[in-house]
Amino acid sequence: MTTAFDPIDLSGTRLANRIVMAPMTRNRAAGDLPTALIAEYYSQRASAGLIVTEGIQPSVVGQGYPNTPGLHSAEQVAAWRKVTDAVHTAGGRIFAQLMHTGRIGHPILLPDGLVNVGASPVAARGQTFTQEGLKDFVEPRELSDAEVRATITDFATAARNAIDAGFDGVELHGANGYLIHQFLAPGSNHRTDDWGGSVENRIRFAVEVVRAVAAEIGAERTGIRLSPGNPFNDIEEPEPEPTYTALMAELEPLGLAYLHIMEVGDTRELTLSLRKRFSGALVLNPATEGPTGPEALTLVEEGVADLVSFGALFLANPDLPARLRTSGPFNDPDPATFYGGDAKGYTDYPAL
Repeated sequence: MTTAFDPIDLSGTRLANRIVMAPMTRNRAAGDLPTALIAEYYSQRASAGLIVTEGIQPSVVGQGYPNTPGLHSAEQVAAWRKVTDAVHTAGGRIFAQLMHTGRIGHPILLPDGLVNVGASPVAARGQTFTQEGLKDFVEPRELSDAEVRATITDFATAARNAIDAGFDGVELHGANGYLIHQFLAPGSNHRTDDWGGSVENRIRFAVEVVRAVAAEIGAERTGIRLSPGNPFNDIEEPEPEPTYTALMAELEPLGLAYLHIMEVGDTRELTLSLRKRFSGALVLNPATEGPTGPEALTLVEEGVADLVSFGALFLANPDLPARLRTSGPFNDPDPATFYGGDAKGYTDYPAL
């Protein structure tokens, strides 16, 4: 019987176990640069089979939160190299998550003259945190056809930068209401051109981003995260199955490293359906009432998933695989220190 503690090969990237550190925004970059503290944070968690970083913006306009890092400049590549070197020295494997937030954010977070962009000029309901406090989401500027294609290139360039920075691969953030998800969802994509309307057109941006990144760095170093039906960030997907089934039909032949599904609500049936349509490895972040816990390990044993990702529990337990093996004890995560700040609630959680 396969367990979460068994090794696995992700299309050439050998992982020591099947326990994944899920991507988690922590807002601790120095502007848009990763720091020595960030390198320490990830290297502490190198016993994960795979670390997936916090969301990293592939372009200046892709930033939606304060103090999040980028991968669109030489300075950023050099700074990330210190992070990946630290993780590799500690024996870990690490993928960069590329996240363009699209309409999620606020112009105050962007350089003068830039505004948030999206699939359509449809503002998300809600607010975002900025250096001046909470601000209402604004109506994004709709990307033109040429700008959509330029954004695809931005993702590919950032992926190349990730490999140059020493990452083992990249995960494309197609979940949680960010730009790729905004194109997939009919509530945020009201386009009538080749990038919207029909299911075929709404999945086109996601497919073309994946193809461009795979062509740039290799499909074996490319993964994608999806969250079908997830209403986060004011996403409306009343009938997600046709969209994601069609998306799988396009992604399956590419030979990606993995598919990472974040379940929200009662979507296990759809997860299993997508798994049947995707022959690569499936990373699952299961729907739970609280943080994903040790009970999720059985998903590997039962064959529901090949790997399981843990968020808050990994945040608070740098040596999580060792603690899972002994069924605890576990440090409790402190929500007050999740976003922003210094080492407190970041690198000061004790190991066993």
